[in-house]
Amino acid sequence: MAWRNTGSSPLFYVAFCAATVLVLKEVNSVVWEPYMDEPFHVPQAQAYCESKWEVWDPKITTPPGLYMSAVIIRKIFMFKCRLPLLRLVPALHLLSLPLSLHALELYHQRLPSSQDILTTPLSSVVLASFPPLWFFGFLFYTDVPGIAFVLAAFVMQANGSNWMTALLGLWSLFFRQTNIIWILYIFAYHTVRTLRFAQRRPTERSLHDPPALQSSFLDLAHSARSLLYLLPSLFWDFLPYGLLTALFGAFVVWNGGIVLGDKSNHIPALHIPQLFYFYAFVTALGWPALLLSGVGPTAGPIGLSKEVYRRMFGTPTRVMMTIGWTILIMACVQLFTIHHPFILSDNRHYTFYIWKRVLFRHRFIPFLMSPLYLACWWAWWIRVGSVQSMLQTLLLPLALIPTLLPSPLLEPRYFLVPYVFLRLQVPPYEETKEEGNGTKGTLEPDTLLNEISSNPPEGENTVRRPKRVSSGKIAQMHRRGIDWSEYLPWIELVWYTAINGITMYVFLHKDRTVDTIHGEEVIRFMW
Repeated sequence: MAWRNTGSSPLFYVAFCAATVLVLKEVNSVVWEPYMDEPFHVPQAQAYCESKWEVWDPKITTPPGLYMSAVIIRKIFMFKCRLPLLRLVPALHLLSLPLSLHALELYHQRLPSSQDILTTPLSSVVLASFPPLWFFGFLFYTDVPGIAFVLAAFVMQANGSNWMTALLGLWSLFFRQTNIIWILYIFAYHTVRTLRFAQRRPTERSLHDPPALQSSFLDLAHSARSLLYLLPSLFWDFLPYGLLTALFGAFVVWNGGIVLGDKSNHIPALHIPQLFYFYAFVTALGWPALLLSGVGPTAGPIGLSKEVYRRMFGTPTRVMMTIGWTILIMACVQLFTIHHPFILSDNRHYTFYIWKRVLFRHRFIPFLMSPLYLACWWAWWIRVGSVQSMLQTLLLPLALIPTLLPSPLLEPRYFLVPYVFLRLQVPPYEETKEEGNGTKGTLEPDTLLNEISSNPPEGENTVRRPKRVSSGKIAQMHRRGIDWSEYLPWIELVWYTAINGITMYVFLHKDRTVDTIHGEEVIRFMW
């Protein structure tokens, strides 16, 4: 099944580039001194620009990819490593995001690749403007370059280049060590997707991977067993990733841990509520995509709400399971919440106020949030699972475990890569296709989940075709509500622009001057 492609225009990307340049100029004119983590990164980059490769600040916890990038860009553009030009490094990587996201949208929607890379749809530009991601494109931080190379690696994997994916994945590790999880996720997601649609002889084993919304716990055992039989056939595809993982393991052993430099403030700890915070975060910021999308009976806000309610309270068994999961979440909140010193003392970040004035304003609030965390998880599972198999939908939550659980600090930047991958899996609202007679045809909601797993990507053989309904039935279905697919990118754009405008204005123009032991210090509020 090929989803409907949204309109594309080079003007969207041109506008994104122009806005990025204007905002970067404003940031450099107002914040003319290194801020927050920049006082660590900027001197290190300047040392590398002067070829002082032996210099290393022990307080820096990430590899030198950011500083090496500054040296490379300095060689290309022949500029001096001053702060305004160093901030150009993440800004340039920010400009690459819509291009990679466009390719990945086509990949997830099973549409043919575009020949004009600069003609991007609005949805790709909007996703690149996701508020925390966009914000850190203007500071000399590692986050945006790291994400840019993870997405570039995914694009290479979508094109079937395992070795190039591993090579780009290796470079992404020079910006953030946890990117190793997302490189392995890319391989796993692409492999599962390929195995689902592989044409095999009747005597050959195939992967057991039912539609996500029709799967059960028993299917997990069947899938694991079927996957074991297929592992030998994946050896050569996994070889580049195996070598990359071995190199990363050797680094961890040599370094004595995953964190470089200052390990005292980054000691791994079991922080299970991070999973709950992630789903609350992506629901709060990504609600347009969550509510105004989907196919079949779960499409739109009403369909999603009904399905969430059905899965949580539809039967006595489901009620008991919901109560059990809620109690388990409460127990995790009670036993595994970590009050990191940074989040308790650093009032320059929005997480300081969310932590103190929302999540822990009263001792009962974390427990009252527990059923909401569960509802958020169900909502995202239903939304992306309506067009994906069980394993495809399950891979992202599994990848969150080694990425977020060892981190004692609540940090929105840790949520950026998984949100981008989650958003890419969200289907447009109520998929339609052109019929032979020129009329629009809509997949029957009752047959959609059964047929979705049997529709291969563009260019591959189709196992069986989904059923169609009459034009009269189509008109009746469309009268049920608004076709949100045409409005979703614009609604997301308005929502993200409002958040970006407010947060950037506060950062630039609502600063405060406080007295410290080192003299007066300017305080700016940021993600």
